[in-house]
Amino acid sequence: MIPAASPEIGLEERAAVDAVLATGGLAQGPQVAAFEEEFSQLAVADALCIAVNSGTSAQHLAMLAAGIGKGDEVIVPSFTFAATANSVALTGATPVFVDIEPDFFCLNTKAVEAAITSKTKAVMPVHLYGHPADLVTLAEICKKHDLFLIEDAAQAHLASVGNKKVGTWGLAGSFSFYPTKNMTSGEGGMVTTSDSSLARTVRLLRNQGQEQRYKNEIVGFNNRMTDIHAAIGRVQLRKLENWTIKRQGNAAFYDENLKGVKVPPVMENAVHVYHQYTIRIENLDRDRFAEELKNLGVGSGVYYPIPNHRLAAYNLNLDLPETELASQQVLSLPVYPSLTQANLEKVVSAVNKVASIGVGSG
Repeated sequence: MIPAASPEIGLEERAAVDAVLATGGLAQGPQVAAFEEEFSQLAVADALCIAVNSGTSAQHLAMLAAGIGKGDEVIVPSFTFAATANSVALTGATPVFVDIEPDFFCLNTKAVEAAITSKTKAVMPVHLYGHPADLVTLAEICKKHDLFLIEDAAQAHLASVGNKKVGTWGLAGSFSFYPTKNMTSGEGGMVTTSDSSLARTVRLLRNQGQEQRYKNEIVGFNNRMTDIHAAIGRVQLRKLENWTIKRQGNAAFYDENLKGVKVPPVMENAVHVYHQYTIRIENLDRDRFAEELKNLGVGSGVYYPIPNHRLAAYNLNLDLPETELASQQVLSLPVYPSLTQANLEKVVSAVNKVASIGVGSG
């Protein structure tokens, strides 16, 4: 069985953890500081970086530091992981769900502008599956309406639009280092910003409201990253560029060889980093398609079968047709760097076989 995802953890990561354990200093310390500096240099063009314990915390703290809270609205896609909306709701603000465009699974910019009200404080696009949202247009909309642009870049390490990295387009960005992401720290997240005041507030919020021990300036959280996790992240970061190239090469092979399914296009001037290689099963039963792939030894994943607005936590009756359609059609294939050529050929063979025989109407 070729699994849908496979974290890349090797001897270097283990040695880095052992080195931290040997020091006896495990909490936030020099490894975290080094990870922040290296991520700034290698991933976000020298933006300020603040490491935290998860991607959700990164989103949450960035919004809190921006002053977003009760009575505010933040425009988000419904077609994403629940953490996007949850991080908004946890500030006391209201997530306003809008539809996606059909090609790249990202925010529909016209729907964003139509959803703006006097309560709107920010727009939070999700660079879903590693493909950047239309940041040029979204930045223009936010400037026009005096809104914060806060990027959910949890799945998009090294993605870019017009040579400008995601996480650097607005007030802040947030990255995740969950085990299945393009790079991992075991668990963790990163806030990125060019605003030094916001960066300092995030640092306070992540550590009980203090930068200096026992000098608590505001009410804060315990959202720190440990040196253990940062040590893993530093090793992974050094491998990220080559891993990204491998993911892109795997995706190109699929683009050229898959038949009977809709492969993911890439927006002009965008760099897709393929956290997921997500196809559409348009005229067949997606779930049966996935089951047949499994029978042929190929794992796959459905991200995401239930749009956020229909989750029990929100339970909203909204007309988001592209979101609903995507939730019924998307299927993500293995695309991670450790796949061999034989693996890739097996995936292609299985997909093409299932598509050719058909598995019921969609």
